[in-house]
Parts: sequence; C-alpha cells; structure tokens
Amino acid sequence: MKRIKDIIDFVETFAPLNSAMEFDNVGLLIGSENSEVNKALVALDITDEVIDEALKNSAQLIISHHPVIFEPLKSIDTTSVVYKLINSGLSALCLHTNLDLSPVFGVNTCLAEAVGVKNGAFVEGECLYIGELDEAVKNREFAENVKNALGCKGLRYTFGEKTVKRVAICSGSGGDLAPLASELGADALLTGEIKHNQIISANHCGIAVVDAGHFKTEDVVIEPLCKKLKAQFDDVEFIRSQSCTDGVKYL
Repeated sequence: MKRIKDIIDFVETFAPLNSAMEFDNVGLLIGSENSEVNKALVALDITDEVIDEALKNSAQLIISHHPVIFEPLKSIDTTSVVYKLINSGLSALCLHTNLDLSPVFGVNTCLAEAVGVKNGAFVEGECLYIGELDEAVKNREFAENVKNALGCKGLRYTFGEKTVKRVAICSGSGGDLAPLASELGADALLTGEIKHNQIISANHCGIAVVDAGHFKTEDVVIEPLCKKLKAQFDDVEFIRSQSCTDGVKYL
C-alpha cells in the first residue's frame, strides 16, 4: 500500500513544495508522511462538507489547493475545520502557490488549456501566465468562451480597445497584474478576482478583463489533478469532491 510520502514525492516532480511563494503554507499540514493511503479526496478547499464527504468515502487523505492552515494558530476551537480533521484521523495535503506556479502542470496551465490559450509561459517572478489563442476574437466572444469552458453561471468582463489574441492568465486573485499584462502586450487578462480600482486601471491601460470568479478559475485543476494522480498510482483511488463549492448564486 502506498504512503502519503509517495504522493508527496510525485508532486515534487511537477510542483515542488519549495517553489511556493514565501507567504504560503503548503505540504502535509495534518498527518504523517508514513501514513498509508488507498483513497484520497481531492478538493479546492477543505470544509466541513468536504471532511464529511471524505469520511463517507472512507478516504484517509484530503488533497486540497487552499491551505487548511494559513495563518499561525494560537488555539484550536472544537468547532473548527482543523479540529474536525484531526479528530477524524484524516490527513491534509495542501498544494497552493506551488501548484499555481508550476509550468509543467498546475492551475494556470490547466486554466489556459481549458480556454484555448496555447504556447504559454510564466512571466519571471510573477504568477502571470501569457499565451495566445489560435485566432483573434472579439472581447465578448472570448468572455463567452471562458464562461462555457469553465461552466460559469455568470462572469464579469470589460470591452477594452482591442480584439483578443494574446491572453494573460492569473487564476484566483490577479487583478493587480492588469498593468503588467498590458505592458507585456496582452490584449486581455483572465482572472478570478479584480477590484474596482484595478478595473479602472485596466481600462486606462486599454486591456480587456474577464473576471470568471475565484472558484471557477481554480477548480479547473481538480479533475486533471485527479487524472494525473490516478495515472501514477493505480492502487490509490483519487476521488474528485462533489461537495466543494463556493456557494455563490447569480440572479
């Protein structure tokens, strides 16, 4: 039977833990590397519902994108997710910015592939991935393609001044990167969160923006990650979480 350490060792081949940003907290945050595992639940976040789902499926491990422990803990309340994880005997492996920044396989590369952005590369020192569409399209068409590709019930977009061919991508929260993306010749920035002042800045730069939501721009990695892990470990079952959602509804 495989151990959690075997999974971590494999992750190191495409998203090394030491490549995470300095502020981040990645790796095995709860549990022992020597624990055996034959079932793992894979989710964007670890919530009460995700823990219940893992227990229902008799999993020993939850692999998540967002760290279940981010800020230093001074106490652990009995109603907290961390307490529930520990009390249930589940382990938690969290792959955050190391998975965002992976040029081989990660959140941004999966997002690019999903929306048809090809021949991409990261801007050195930034969580910004830039590539191109096969053909230039109008801003609205690009936004519609993103909406359909990610299964969004709604998204926000701006028109900008150009048609879209060269696309900058930053999954999650990347609105502050619009000026840099424009500087580097991108026609549009696809991200999951952008503030009002950052939209104004993007408008000033003349770059279009597609804000598809934090969850949708990152959840795109979960299914491919399950497939990648399954291909490596045929004796471990990797289950995509069905309960993990941001709970956002659109009117």
